[in-house]
Amino acid sequence: MPRTDTADRLLLRTTRRGGGWVVVLAVAALADAAATVLLPAALGLAVDDVLTPGPPGRAVWLCAGLVLVSAATDIVMEPATGAGTARATAWLRHTFVRHVLAMGPAHRLDPGDVTSRVVGGAAEAGIAPVAVVRAAVAVLPPVGAVVALMLIDWRIAVALAVALPLPVLVLRTFVRDVTGSVRRYLDVQGAMAARLAEALRGLRTIAAAGTAEREARRVLAPLPELRREGEDIWRVQGAIGARGLVVVLLLQVVVLAVAGLELAAQRITAGELVAAGRYAALAAGLGPIATHLGRIGRARGAAARAAEILGRPAPVHGDRELPPGPGTLEFRRVGAGGVLREVDLLVAGGTAVAVVGRSGSGKSLLAALAGRLADPDTGEVLLDGVPLHRLSRTALRDAVGYAFARPHLFGETVLEAVGFGAPGAPEGFLRHAAVTACADSFVRRLPSGYATAMPDAPLSGGEAQRLGLARAFAHGGRLLILDDATSSLDTATELEIGRALFGALAGRTRLITAHRAATAARADLVVWLDGGGVRAVGTHAGLWRDPHYRAVFGEHS
Repeated sequence: MPRTDTADRLLLRTTRRGGGWVVVLAVAALADAAATVLLPAALGLAVDDVLTPGPPGRAVWLCAGLVLVSAATDIVMEPATGAGTARATAWLRHTFVRHVLAMGPAHRLDPGDVTSRVVGGAAEAGIAPVAVVRAAVAVLPPVGAVVALMLIDWRIAVALAVALPLPVLVLRTFVRDVTGSVRRYLDVQGAMAARLAEALRGLRTIAAAGTAEREARRVLAPLPELRREGEDIWRVQGAIGARGLVVVLLLQVVVLAVAGLELAAQRITAGELVAAGRYAALAAGLGPIATHLGRIGRARGAAARAAEILGRPAPVHGDRELPPGPGTLEFRRVGAGGVLREVDLLVAGGTAVAVVGRSGSGKSLLAALAGRLADPDTGEVLLDGVPLHRLSRTALRDAVGYAFARPHLFGETVLEAVGFGAPGAPEGFLRHAAVTACADSFVRRLPSGYATAMPDAPLSGGEAQRLGLARAFAHGGRLLILDDATSSLDTATELEIGRALFGALAGRTRLITAHRAATAARADLVVWLDGGGVRAVGTHAGLWRDPHYRAVFGEHS
């Protein structure tokens, strides 16, 4: 859980992003506060005018003018409130999304929970600019009321000052309680969103198993807790309303009692008695302050959840470029994830290397480290003699191409999906990559070929994998990493792609996590992972004599 001051700093940054509309809101709110403070005095003058023989004075018109000012400021504050909130929310969402994407896959984030934070949480935190301005301005009428009472009669002001710490204590307790309640409410909401996202990812499995009702109960299981936390928020807000009413009545009784004595002693007028009563209500004005402090409390709770993610470090890239080279890949005493320990490995440039091992041996982790989708806990990974963490982001991503078992395809059209990550690549180059990945034939059968919109292109698992391979072929510069990227292909297609992988793409270094003996057999070199490290490096034919190696592929001598 992040420190409160970290969340408050994020909230302050969010507040600053409200833009010019916050200034407009502040000016309008100040004008409204001034009218609110002056109105009881004007009302008192009007009462004295009525009680004094002779023609009425201008106090009545002054009251009307102050009421009109207050109404006009309300009209201005409405659009300023909406615009300032929207600007702050947009900034926080942009900041949050950019950071999540910059973090990469090294931090395991639940999509549902992240979505909850960026959608609902950012909206809650985005009210901070408006809430801070309104809360700050809401303090002015009580302060102005105290000053006004001093001007009316210092004895009344002293009586008010003695009782004033009580509403301050009530407000402080309210902010603390509402912040905690909102934070817990959003945590439960995030947990529900995470369960729903998980269920949506597994809809086919749920339908096949006939467990829709059970999954619905699992997703909605936190609802009672969500209800309790929601009721707690309302309880806190209801309590401040009840306590506020008692405090206001108490202060008014104290002030009116002293003011009545002052009127009896002829030290104040009847109009000043009326004004004093109104100022007592303003001085104890917990309502507006509590409303805006409640919003700040909700914003703090949401900001704390955002700060949890924003506080996680994103990979820092260097500024070096790659020197000319064949794509030599080197692991130096690399340890990572509690799986790989003290891995030393040198892959010569242009070599096709198959990484094999039992499930859980670290094949995918090694593939992630090779292109810096993850950073090692110890040691370093180098490409053509340059540590990956010293490379600029552009140099690293231009040099390394990835293909995955379950590729996510981005882009408006099929052609854009193939060219994702390779901006500016000629269309002919992208089509050639699709041909190399055996994707061209089925793409041409789509309604608009390569111009087919991705939502209109129903793809099987194997077809999606082939487009993922085409994207990697179009993207990878000197190092191509295939992490189980042919698992959904039929044997004939895999053999055809293998011919390109071990033939036409021979100019690049290729790191392939392999589950099939046929793939390992076609590689120049096999890296056998076992027990957290490299057990052996050699050709498939040479390693095949070892029965433990054969067992990796389910074969026995």
